Amino acid sequence: MLQYLCLQLFGDFRVFNLLRYITFRTMGAILTALIISFWLGKPIISWLRSKQRQGQPIRSDGPESHLVTKKGTPTMGGCLILLAVTISTLLWGDLTNPFLWIVLLVTLGFGALGAMDDYKKLTKNSHHGVSGKTKLLVQTLLTLSAALASAHYTDPSLSNTLTFPFFKDVVLNLGWFFYPWAVLVIVGSSNAVNLTDGLDGLAIVPVMICSVCFTIIAYLVGNHVFATYLQLHYVANVGELGIFLGALVGAGLGFLWFNAPPAKVFMGDTGSLAAGGALGTIALITKHEFVLCIIGGLFVIEAVSVILQVGYYKMTKKRIFLMAPIHHHFEKLGWAEPTVVIRFWIIASILALVGLATLKIR
Repeated sequence: MLQYLCLQLFGDFRVFNLLRYITFRTMGAILTALIISFWLGKPIISWLRSKQRQGQPIRSDGPESHLVTKKGTPTMGGCLILLAVTISTLLWGDLTNPFLWIVLLVTLGFGALGAMDDYKKLTKNSHHGVSGKTKLLVQTLLTLSAALASAHYTDPSLSNTLTFPFFKDVVLNLGWFFYPWAVLVIVGSSNAVNLTDGLDGLAIVPVMICSVCFTIIAYLVGNHVFATYLQLHYVANVGELGIFLGALVGAGLGFLWFNAPPAKVFMGDTGSLAAGGALGTIALITKHEFVLCIIGGLFVIEAVSVILQVGYYKMTKKRIFLMAPIHHHFEKLGWAEPTVVIRFWIIASILALVGLATLKIR
């Protein structure tokens, strides 16, 4: 919006030509989202606390310390992230870009679903919210809508295809199977981030790490010169997604200020489902779904730990881990919460570097 207004009104002033550059607007989006988060953080947390007298319901079968340290902490802090991301994206983004709208609407849709889930948990004073079937159905419908729209605006030679890291010439045309694949990527990413969000600051930092990496990926893939040089598959107009990702980084930093141990607010499903859905959608549009599995490997590990635990228990009535997701397993082993969180951040950083390396190793 700012790009259009300033260039229309003040096009004669050379300084406003900076708004033509994605890199400049991405930095603007980061700072804007950060300022909004700092500015609105305390009022929103105070309002949430006034409405949620008992705070987020704590699982009775979880780590015993959580019943003391996390009791009374409000949830739905993801609304702060969504507000900052939306305002910043609308200010700095090119609103004629369809991919920007696809990602933003998917994020808000998943965020609304998460908010309903959080609200139901609060009203029932239980960690059980929207039923799993209902949640999966809504996520699938949102994903299919996004996949159809992204395929429509992507070059036909790439629209329904799957590309692979390390192999520059391998492109698999999925045809109609592209849509089940999209559901797997986006819904899986959304729920994986949701499962990771169990400790103060644990999910938001890996989300920011993934966002920084995909800002780089979107910029390179959306630039024909860089894409050709690195032998990446060029996808026109996806560079603009860097604005959204920059806003997500800024909003995440602002949220972390309040979510750092001891957390004053939890993001809840409102934030985790939205952030995961956004990352999955961007990976799908940029044709880097497998790279998301590497860069977001921490989320994959968390999700797989739950799948293994549930599956193994159903077959044997025994558990692989002391508790799933796996971050709770380490808490049960006696690791302090900050130790678990920081070590998981280190793992996320290492995986991000490995994921970025795939851009050059072809």
